[in-house]
Amino acid sequence: MVVPCTEYGEAQAPVLLGLWEYVKSGQEDVLRSPYLPASFAFLAHVLLCVPFLALDALGSVCQRVRSWRMTAGSGPPPSLSRWLECFCRVLYKYVTVVLPVTALFNTLINLKLPDVAPSCWQLCVEVVACLLLFDMLFFMWHYVMHRVSWLYRNIHQMHHQHHTPFALAAQDCSSAELLSLLLLSLSSAWMVGCHPLSEALFHLINTWLAVEDHCGYDLPWALHRLLPCLGGAPHHHAHHSLQIINYAPFFTHWDHLFGTYRASVLNSRPQ
Repeated sequence: MVVPCTEYGEAQAPVLLGLWEYVKSGQEDVLRSPYLPASFAFLAHVLLCVPFLALDALGSVCQRVRSWRMTAGSGPPPSLSRWLECFCRVLYKYVTVVLPVTALFNTLINLKLPDVAPSCWQLCVEVVACLLLFDMLFFMWHYVMHRVSWLYRNIHQMHHQHHTPFALAAQDCSSAELLSLLLLSLSSAWMVGCHPLSEALFHLINTWLAVEDHCGYDLPWALHRLLPCLGGAPHHHAHHSLQIINYAPFFTHWDHLFGTYRASVLNSRPQ
């Protein structure tokens, strides 16, 4: 049997090959839609928040779940009405600002679909490269927003209304900031030159990490416990508390390099 290869001569995984052939044959119009990135970002964000909505609901009746909250003992989890208010704010900003602007951005970059699926190696390399690049760009932009008072007041301050963040609040910010973050993620994939499958996986992981960072829980199975290079929810919770530390969204190396890293005491508490 002849195994198909990518344009770089690497063997394709059958699952990636089958997935890409399915997408190319029946979903090409959807892939080329300029409205896809914003729609995908919003739906992925909302769906990935659902497990933490369930945890918040369980927290009202389960002491074990409450003990995982980083503000255990300081009050109940966010109410359903608070979740709904946050959902409506985020949806409004997507519809009125993010969707039209990102549609224009995607029209200008003129997406070209490759003929072949990526290899597993290409997929992994591109996703990791995108995460590292986005982490660097976000760190720089986040740092500047905190250091320039006009930017903080007019763009970033709204996000810090949540002194104790929750999952859906990861995208509860000003329209300008929400748009800038989506453009940073789209630009990261564009600069890396991602295959569309790599880009989709990058955006999913990117969204999950942002949701987990804001979830308000220091879970025993959280990714930052498996990968020490990640800061996780305790790292970002400390940023929301003090605001002058921990500017990087996911990894901690930029905060270490710039002297803005502060370890959370939550990292050392027993589980």
